[in-house]
Amino acid sequence: MRKTIFSLLAAGLLYSCGEKPISVDYTAMTDEERLEIAKEIAQSTIIVDGHMDFPLRMYNSGNDLNGEVFDFMTRSNEGNIDYVRAKEGGVDAPFMAIYIAASYQEKGGAKVLADTLIMMVERLVETWPDKLALARSPEDIEANFKKGLLSLPMGIENAAAIEDDLSNVEYFYSRGIRYMTLTHGKDNLVGDSSYDDVETHGGLSEFGKQVVKEMNRLGMIIDVSHITDKTFFDVAEISEAPIVATHSSARSFTPGFERNVSDEIIQKLAEKKGMVMITFGGSFLDQAYSEANAANRAHIQEWLKENNLTYRDESAQEYIRAYTADKKPVVHVSRVVDHIDHVVNLVGIDYVGLGSDFDGVGDTLPEGLKDASMYPNIIAELLKRGYSRADIEKICSKNFFRVWKEVEAAAKS
Repeated sequence: MRKTIFSLLAAGLLYSCGEKPISVDYTAMTDEERLEIAKEIAQSTIIVDGHMDFPLRMYNSGNDLNGEVFDFMTRSNEGNIDYVRAKEGGVDAPFMAIYIAASYQEKGGAKVLADTLIMMVERLVETWPDKLALARSPEDIEANFKKGLLSLPMGIENAAAIEDDLSNVEYFYSRGIRYMTLTHGKDNLVGDSSYDDVETHGGLSEFGKQVVKEMNRLGMIIDVSHITDKTFFDVAEISEAPIVATHSSARSFTPGFERNVSDEIIQKLAEKKGMVMITFGGSFLDQAYSEANAANRAHIQEWLKENNLTYRDESAQEYIRAYTADKKPVVHVSRVVDHIDHVVNLVGIDYVGLGSDFDGVGDTLPEGLKDASMYPNIIAELLKRGYSRADIEKICSKNFFRVWKEVEAAAKS
């Protein structure tokens, strides 16, 4: 009976005298009661996550070289996602980031690596077709959800993957890629990176402008995470379709951090009918955490140099754990919702979603949000702040589906 009541509360279907629905005040509940309802919502609502670096984790395991399939089905103590934790947290469509490090722009092999990572995702689905499925559209994700399958849509992180050949945009679209992040850690042939001070092109390059138009033509979502403000506004001027920041947070909380999106960019995203998907890394969420993390990193790099060690050395890992144990401010899952609040207050509920960057931000994740099993903690915090079931569904997937469909419609027109 208790489970049934919570199910009805989560769905907003409790009725008085069989006639009118009861208005549920989630803010008046205890944290434990809200979390139970949040878990129910997470399981019954499609949750899309805009960005996870799991394919690189697979690649770094070396399994692809050994001809083995990465064990995604077993709960792991490594990384932030596996099938068990994904199902526990209710995430249904984590976008697999086909990540290309900036070094491949110089040494070559970017397209080959992208193909390898795509192949590894495909092999997961081929190995466990009763649990996993690829997804190339919102309709695919909805159909997979009804079948109880975990969708693995894909996006390329760093347009270096297309190298200098515009036809590779269509090639990767045909491979199932549905968004592309234009840059990563360095300026590339497409445009300028927020992490690079060179400003090679002063925004989008001429080649980059062709890439944007080609993505519009194909119906591939343009991801504006990682690019400079100037590059963003060049994209916004040229793109005829909505644009998305798949894993960025609000710069208002981290002044001067160009990797996060400014209020002006959030407003332009909304004007373009796009959205920002809030990312979870502590340095993206909180200025004090970011400053402490930067100070720790500087000290550790100097210590490693003095001791002729690398991050991977066991003795270095022990030192790093001991040194940083009490030197980082605590960031809570509530800080993610602070960023959601900021976007909602600035432009409305229709322009925000979730983009964790799981497996890409190391040990910087907030308390209550360490892995894919913990999405209900976000939902519980949203309920605590007065968000409705309909609001939460928008944040979890409906906003992104709207954008995706509008990108597809722009391509058809």
